[in-house]
Amino acid sequence: MYGLAIHGGAGTLPRADMSAAHEHAYRAGLEQALGAGYAILECGGTSLDAVTAAVVRLEDNPLFNAGHGAVFTLDGHNELDASIMEGSSLKAGAVCGLSHIKNPVQLARAVMEQSDYVLLSGAGAEDFALTCGFEFVPQSYFFTPARWRQLERIQSGDPNLSGLTISHIGTVGAVALDDQGCLAAATSTGGMTGKRFHRIGDSPIIGAGTYADNRSCAVSATGHGEMFIRAAVAHDISARMRYGNRTLEEAVREVVLGVLPAMHGEGGVVAIDAHGEIAMEFNSEGMFRACRKAGEGPQVHIYRQA
Repeated sequence: MYGLAIHGGAGTLPRADMSAAHEHAYRAGLEQALGAGYAILECGGTSLDAVTAAVVRLEDNPLFNAGHGAVFTLDGHNELDASIMEGSSLKAGAVCGLSHIKNPVQLARAVMEQSDYVLLSGAGAEDFALTCGFEFVPQSYFFTPARWRQLERIQSGDPNLSGLTISHIGTVGAVALDDQGCLAAATSTGGMTGKRFHRIGDSPIIGAGTYADNRSCAVSATGHGEMFIRAAVAHDISARMRYGNRTLEEAVREVVLGVLPAMHGEGGVVAIDAHGEIAMEFNSEGMFRACRKAGEGPQVHIYRQA
């Protein structure tokens, strides 16, 4: 049994504001990323390769808040974060505050596989990238008109839009189980629109936005990062399975629909367990998500299913 689930962010996504053309574009982006990761699993590849491939596709898609299309800080810069983890050894790698790396998830994987560290930040992370042969891109690579308009609305004090409202719409992630029984998870984001002081959310924090353990599950989160860090959301789901004998669905629902709302935390997760069961839960109006298991067709959703 093998399977893959991905997300493209959760948040306030009013159906009335989602045009048919926009919905089609988002669904196509999710399908392409799901297909890239699933093709690897289908050929006997590893879960680590599958989540990397899926997240790279999402980072390259300007619709999502990761890589090309990342949101802007208050002073008009881009600061990108990513993490990755594999469940057999609990090895992990993460990076934050990047400004010149096209695909942050690939650098996070390099930290995991080619260094003695787990988390590298800013200029230090990019110095490490140079030693690994990564090519730098100019900050202009990340620019999209839509993200710039979002920043301008924040800067203008638009009362109908806040950084929290649009910050996590577009954060991307993937979880997978391969046919060798190994789990992996990866998450990548541009962070919060209009953020200041080099703010870092949950996406590069192992145990908050990303976690994988073959004894339980793999989780990638998207949402109000401060709350996901405080609740250690990804690890909490894993721990409820390991020590509380919860099923994946039970653990995910307890955290996403119980713990987070009690803290006024909005968002969701995609998760997969060691048996290939998949959960994609959220407490916001919508979450871009897709999944596919061996022997089944792909599922792509934005809003809650009836």
